[in-house]
Amino acid sequence: MAEFIKLYEENPNPRQIKRVVEVLRNGGLVIYPTDTVYGLGCDITNSKALEKIARIKGIKLAKANWSFVCADLSNLSDYVRQIDTSTFKILKRALPGPYTFILPGNNNLPRDFKKKKTVGIRIPDNLIARTLVKELGNPIVSTSIYDEDDVIEYTTDPELILEKWANLVDVVIDGGYGDNVASTVIDLSDGRPVIIREGKGNLSIL
Repeated sequence: MAEFIKLYEENPNPRQIKRVVEVLRNGGLVIYPTDTVYGLGCDITNSKALEKIARIKGIKLAKANWSFVCADLSNLSDYVRQIDTSTFKILKRALPGPYTFILPGNNNLPRDFKKKKTVGIRIPDNLIARTLVKELGNPIVSTSIYDEDDVIEYTTDPELILEKWANLVDVVIDGGYGDNVASTVIDLSDGRPVIIREGKGNLSIL
């Protein structure tokens, strides 16, 4: 049964943050708030946890296109090849914010992602998500939690999320109601912006 942990975005309790990070370090799965929809995440370096998410999503890990949630732009050079000035300016304008940027991956990608030519980078405008990543010390791999309901694409109520996911994950964070519009996905891997999915966020940043 998943732990249900209440956190306040304006001031996330450090003790509770440490508890969630401990779960992530031990290969646990966590559902947490972002500036868009609730995400399902794990430690980027934990192969067993990555496999668990792939099983839940019904896909092969090698085929998964998940985002790397970072605390700020300083993590970029860990996983992304050198980018040009205009690309960096777009990232600086947009982040933190409700965008996923597809960027060229480098040779330092964790072993489960070694074959990937690109990575999706996310820096949510949500202090809970960014504080978790900072405390963990490396990105969280993240994917949106969809709802099977035909009308509701994303569940926004943390208590309903807990009901549905209690036996699949280790922690559900209650960070208040989530949004039901996903992030805007922009491919910047070859320098010029290509919009892959229009979601939350303003395209004037491009």
